[in-house]
Amino acid sequence: MEQVINELMETIMSNQLSVPVLQPILDSVSQLPMVGFIISFILWKPVFALLICPGLSTVGIVLLFFPWIERKLCARIQWRVGPREIVPWLGGLIQLVADTLRFLFHEVIVHRDAHRPYFLQFPFLSFLAALLPLLFLNAGSVMAIETPYAIQALLALVCLFPFFILGLGWASNSRFAFIGTVREAFMYFAYEISFIIAVLAMIILYGTSNPLLMADKPWGIILNPIAAFTFFIGAAMATSRMPFEIPEADQEVAAGPHVEYSGIAFGLIYVMCYEKAYILSGLMVVLFLGGGSGPFIPGITPLLGDIMGIIWFLLKIVIVLTTLFVLRTIYPRYRLDQGLNIGWGVMISLSLIALALSIILVQGGII
Repeated sequence: MEQVINELMETIMSNQLSVPVLQPILDSVSQLPMVGFIISFILWKPVFALLICPGLSTVGIVLLFFPWIERKLCARIQWRVGPREIVPWLGGLIQLVADTLRFLFHEVIVHRDAHRPYFLQFPFLSFLAALLPLLFLNAGSVMAIETPYAIQALLALVCLFPFFILGLGWASNSRFAFIGTVREAFMYFAYEISFIIAVLAMIILYGTSNPLLMADKPWGIILNPIAAFTFFIGAAMATSRMPFEIPEADQEVAAGPHVEYSGIAFGLIYVMCYEKAYILSGLMVVLFLGGGSGPFIPGITPLLGDIMGIIWFLLKIVIVLTTLFVLRTIYPRYRLDQGLNIGWGVMISLSLIALALSIILVQGGII
């Protein structure tokens, strides 16, 4: 037993997060029997990636603040006045508290025609499934599961999201939810093929699907901007962001596949959109924006060590997320036929051009 514990400790200590500025403090704390083990376990890169960044804590912060940031940003761009009556000096921030309380304490109503067990299970399954891709997403050198097939695994898990959304609509057994479900299915097939081809183009270009190795390459948005543009539009369609909010369409089918949900069940579905936006933004950062790489800052980069890669990763994610959310302030929603034409026409063509460009750059020895 003692040998197993020693081997476990060696494994943990061999893959620790490097933060030189905090090392004296960590060394002194590590002398404490239990506290030292707990801190070492948290700073173990797989655990840190799962619990802190890019994992649960970072996702929680995104889910907490980005709905407010999106509202404020869109209101500024469109010159709209948001919540001002309750604690105006907080700039509407308390609206997040109101929304949270509303989701938590509203009754979860299950109408009589719904498939009750599935109706209650799918929101929670959808929320949990949206967290699984984080296992293969890296923030700098921090990654939960390092594998040479990380991008393929992440992409496969991302492609499972629509099945849960289709399950929500099916379990509702409602004509309005059915309309949103059919729209979701149509849009899923429209963007998924071109989205996958754009990712495949970058794997060919980099010669690896390990995101830790991709950070050492030139930025993908420079090498293959067509793939980057196709991926970004595909991400907007995958998250049902405006102008591709076709499955939900508030003015037409109220909330698409989610129309029958209320309370915490609807709250989980609501935040799943932000989860998916965060994961796809992280994937775009890895594929096209250099991951956690950034310029060397004398006096700061050596002191922060691995934390610097996490900071660059998060800054790039914020930029991509903000750009993704700003789309709703500029473009009106497309009709279903227009969205399908974009997916099956323009995006397929662009993705194939991006794939051909990657092959030419690799075979020509330019990369």
